[in-house]
Formats: sequence, structure tokens, C-alpha cells
Amino acid sequence: MLSEVIATRYVTPLREGGSLPGIVEADDLGTYVMKFTGAGQGRKTLVAEVVCGRLAQRLGLRVPRLVQMQLDPVIGLGEPDQEVQELLKASGGLNLGMDYLPGSIGFDPLAYQVDPAEAGRVVWFDALINNVDRSWRNPNMLVWHGDLWLIDHGATMIWHHNWPTAESAAAKPYNASDHVLAPSGPDIAAAAAALAPLVTRELLEEVVADVPGEWLVDEPGFDSTDALRRAYVDVLLPRAATIHERISMEAEVKPRSGPPGWLADRLDPRPRKNKSDNE
Repeated sequence: MLSEVIATRYVTPLREGGSLPGIVEADDLGTYVMKFTGAGQGRKTLVAEVVCGRLAQRLGLRVPRLVQMQLDPVIGLGEPDQEVQELLKASGGLNLGMDYLPGSIGFDPLAYQVDPAEAGRVVWFDALINNVDRSWRNPNMLVWHGDLWLIDHGATMIWHHNWPTAESAAAKPYNASDHVLAPSGPDIAAAAAALAPLVTRELLEEVVADVPGEWLVDEPGFDSTDALRRAYVDVLLPRAATIHERISMEAEVKPRSGPPGWLADRLDPRPRKNKSDNE
């Protein structure tokens, strides 16, 4: 069960995120990054944050501590930004908070080297949850006190946006060629051997139990929140056992606009031809 705190002061928005999360102080004297139920992406992004964040923590990956945050929209009355005011007004009640990591910096593969073992665990985990938002364009990782931390899992498990196709969607391969840790030589086999046996039905049931029930109500096709929780377990459990066999590290089609030159060289070690080579 996630701890519950009460937001006491809205500090500032984080405009890097599409859902406009904000830095908020709480009654436990902690500072959190708050994600709102009233954001355009809806409550399913918060469900994904809890399921994937808690699962990552249970597998030994570093994710900021998650809490339930009660929000009284009155704390936004002094906020001059109209967009923020509207977001706070639409998000009264229960929201999601994660520990703010002061002094952390965004992951830069040039400045921070990741060994193949850790890279393999991150890539395997992202394949399990079908995370398409850990690319060189948007790593969604922080470096804090010399360690790698994973953040922003709201865009994962895309199958829960269309449950009738969830089983077939979850069976698809995972293309990791665009993953920010692809150049680190991730040891997928070792990661699967270490982590897949840990993903039991019991573990997954404990993880999805941490999702507040009010974020799961009225889901089409399910007669109860318990049935919906079981659906998450039933998709993730078989995927954990075999996803390592379906992780691709090579792009099938080159993107029209590729990564920066320094990263392109690391993704594709083949020597580039100079103009004179073709003459």
C-alpha cells in the first residue's frame, strides 16, 4: 500500500513533461513531483506509473518512492498561470506523487557510462512493460548521487488502453534499437535469467494492489476493480517469461531523421564512408 500525504503548497510546474507535472510540498515536510488525474492523458497514466514503478522497485531497479497525494485545489488560487490553475481545479482528490530528487541531472550517455549488466536489466524491464519512451530523444532517466534512476512510466503498457486486444498486443516483440541504453551493450540474457523468475503471480498481485481503486472504476468490459487488477497480472505474467526472446536490438527501417552523429556512431559501429570513398 502506498503511503498517503496531503499537498500543502504548489511550488512550480515542470514543463518538460507533456502532462505538466508539478513540484509540490506535502504535510510530511517532503517535496514531491506530483502527477495529476486532471491531466490530458487521464488516470491510466497514473495506473501505469504505479504498476510499473512498484514493479521496478520490487525487481531492484531504482525508482523514486511513490505516494498517494491528496490535493485541495484551493492551493492553486495564487498560481498566476491559467493552465496550471485549471489543472489543479480538475485534479481535486487523490493524485500521485513521487519523491523529488534534488540535485539530480538528466541522463547523458556521454557523461554517464552504464555497464552491460545494468543496461540489460533496464532494457529487459522496459520490454516487459512495453516502454517506448526511453529513447535517446527522451531518456526518462536521472543520475542522482552517482546512481541511475528510472522515471516517467505513464506511457507504458499501451495495451491497457484497449483491453480487447491486450493479449495479442502484449505478445508482440519489443524493438529496443532506439533505446538510449542500446549502445551500452545490454546483457539481455543475464537480465532475463535474474529477473524473470522474480515476476510471479504473487508479486504482480501485490504490485497492482497498490493502485488506488478509484483509478480503476468504470473500465469498460470489467465488472469489478478486482477483475481489472487480474487482467494486468494475466498480461504481464506470461510476457515476463518469454519477452527476452523477442527483444530486437537492430532497427528494421532507418528513421528519416536519425540521432545525433555521436550517438549514431555508437548505435552503428560500421565506419562511415567519406565522399572521396565513392569517387
